[in-house]
Amino acid sequence: MTDEFHKPTQYSGDKFDTYEGGQDPAAILRVAHDTAHTLVDRARENEDPAILERLISYTDENGIDAIAELWARSSAKSLPGALWRIYLMRLLIRQDPEGTSLLFQRGSEVLQTIDTAVAGAPLPIGPEEITELADEILRGIFVGDFAIALDRAAAFCRICAAGASSIADDSDPVNPERATELTSRADRFAITADEFTACARLERVGQLE
Repeated sequence: MTDEFHKPTQYSGDKFDTYEGGQDPAAILRVAHDTAHTLVDRARENEDPAILERLISYTDENGIDAIAELWARSSAKSLPGALWRIYLMRLLIRQDPEGTSLLFQRGSEVLQTIDTAVAGAPLPIGPEEITELADEILRGIFVGDFAIALDRAAAFCRICAAGASSIADDSDPVNPERATELTSRADRFAITADEFTACARLERVGQLE
C-alpha cells in the first residue's frame, strides 16, 4: 500500500481516489468483482433494515482498509470500483462534514445545472444534512435504483467540484497554497463525477460488472 492506515482511518481529501490496495494479481481482481456482486445481491435480497444499516456504517466500525484491499485497485468503470468510490466519498464527508457542506453549498450557488436536484440535498445545507446525504446515496446502492444512486453521487461530486473551484478563485489572491489545494480537489471531484456517470450508464444497459 501507499500508506498504512489503522482504525479509525483518517483519509484526507488530497488522497481522494489515490489509495492503492494490496497486490494486484488477476485473482484479487476476480475476488473484487465476486465480493462486490455478492454484497449487492445479498443486500437487495434481504429486507432486514438492521443489516442494511450495518452495510452503510461498515467503515465507521471497521475502517476503510478491508474494503480498500478488495476494491481500490478495480477499474473505475466496474461494480467494485463504483462501490469503492461511494464508500470513500462517504468517508471523506464524515471526516469533514463542515468543509464538505461548505463546498457543496457554494457549488449549488454557482453551478447552473440540475445537479442539486439530482443529488437530492436540502438547501441551505450544513454538516448534519451533508452527512445524511452521504448515507442516503450509499443506501441507494443497496435498495432502489442502483443507477439513480450513481447519478446522485455524480451530481454530488460535480457540485463539490464547482464549489472547490469557486472558493479557490476567492482564495488565490490571499492564500495561493490553499487555492492550489482546492483546485486539485476540484479536479479530483470532477474526475470522480465522470466515473460515477460512466458507471450509471453501464448499469442501465446491464454492463456494470
